[in-house]
Amino acid sequence: MRNCTAITEFILLGFPGGQGFQAPLFIVIFLIYVLTLVGNGLIIIIVWIEPRLQIPMYFFLCNLAFLEIWYTTTVIPKLLETFVVAKTVICIPCCLLQAFFHFFLGTTEFLILTVMSFDRYLAICKPLRYPSIMTSNLCLQLAIISWGVGFTIVFCQTVLLIQLPFCGNNVINHFYCDVGPILKAACADTSMLELLGLLATIVVIPGSLLLTIISYIYIVSTILRIPSVNGRQKAFSTCASHLTVVSLLYGAVLFMYLRPTAHSSFKVNKVVSVLNTILTPLLNPFIYTIRNKEVKGALKQAIISSKLCHAK
Repeated sequence: MRNCTAITEFILLGFPGGQGFQAPLFIVIFLIYVLTLVGNGLIIIIVWIEPRLQIPMYFFLCNLAFLEIWYTTTVIPKLLETFVVAKTVICIPCCLLQAFFHFFLGTTEFLILTVMSFDRYLAICKPLRYPSIMTSNLCLQLAIISWGVGFTIVFCQTVLLIQLPFCGNNVINHFYCDVGPILKAACADTSMLELLGLLATIVVIPGSLLLTIISYIYIVSTILRIPSVNGRQKAFSTCASHLTVVSLLYGAVLFMYLRPTAHSSFKVNKVVSVLNTILTPLLNPFIYTIRNKEVKGALKQAIISSKLCHAK
């Protein structure tokens, strides 16, 4: 225990800079947030109303879109506040709650993407058995397991975190409540929490990435054995969007947490974290729709039906 004054709130620095940049940044990030909500919301609505899209791949995509809506909502509103007020204050319970949902949803995202890679593996490598294996019950079970495991991993650490007393420096040099700065403000031994966090990171990030890589090794080897060029292109197009999202997300996270200089260049980490907390949720709907003829067709059909309804 450190003998110092207890604190009741944290101060988020956000992105300190000249006053001239505050308004443009606020507008840009606000527009990104709105587009993220609209884009992911449209995916959920289109899949819900279009019977042709009610298949396992789009069921998991809806899970991902729903997750991205709440993932950005845990971060961006408070980030926008840092551009408006001189000192962004967040109470300790609110900070811990934000950290819980941020890491719970982030962990679940890795698991959902891993399940999606398994779905693509079955669809491409086991096409004849795919309908009998990937049933609606199995899809639901995989989704529940992903959400449940993500919740359990982060909840267990949060239970220990909320029991810590906090004192000393209450300034968090970030735009959200990251666990690292929170632990630095603790007045007690945090070695157990740090160990649990390291183990969880190793299990979730490299573990899920390894399973995804294994799935894609089988997928690529199967695609290369397809005799026709059109057949190979069609097979690859079904997993190209997912592979793009996986590359963006894992690339940013591995850069932040697993490189040797991660602790010595926190400012760089803060900038890179914008990619997976703000930009990736925005890009996901566009990545999955630009190359997807089925989703684009369903969206056009929905727009045409909406215009006909208004015309009547």
